[in-house]
Amino acid sequence: MNPDFFEQMAMPLFDPLYNLAHWLTGDRSEAEDLVQETYTKALRGFKSFQEGTNLRAWMCRILRNTFLTSRSGLRARNTSWLEDEETDVELTAAQTDTPEAVLLRHENQQLVVDALASLPAQYREIILLCEVEEFSYREIAEILSLPMGTVMSRLYRAKNALRHALRAKSPGRSQNAL
Repeated sequence: MNPDFFEQMAMPLFDPLYNLAHWLTGDRSEAEDLVQETYTKALRGFKSFQEGTNLRAWMCRILRNTFLTSRSGLRARNTSWLEDEETDVELTAAQTDTPEAVLLRHENQQLVVDALASLPAQYREIILLCEVEEFSYREIAEILSLPMGTVMSRLYRAKNALRHALRAKSPGRSQNAL
């Protein structure tokens, strides 16, 4: 297949691939390296890509496999917050938000990020693929090379583990809020 066609189809996937790589590696420079290696491998193997299939899932699978065989993937590092530390939450909030509402929203976001970071890598990646990247179960099964039933049961266990982690990190909160 033509490299121009690859560029046209694959370049719009850069941001979602980088986000996934960052969540997996927990480090911006490692995520950049992982995405670069993913694009290199994908370009080399593009002739094996079957037209009409899901390029996004194919690229995510290459990224995941590259991560798992890399030094950082084998260590299964924790994730870190995707936004810069200097991002001012108040600037992104609506004008009608009170300072208390902004503080609670930021606190809740940080609780979720911390709870997600505490999960094992296989739970973290399936939640990210489903909830953040919004892949279908079928696409996730293709990316992870798992049967669809395994994807559904692993996602159920991952969400349950996330729920328990959130409860452990916020013991004073109402059970119904989680």
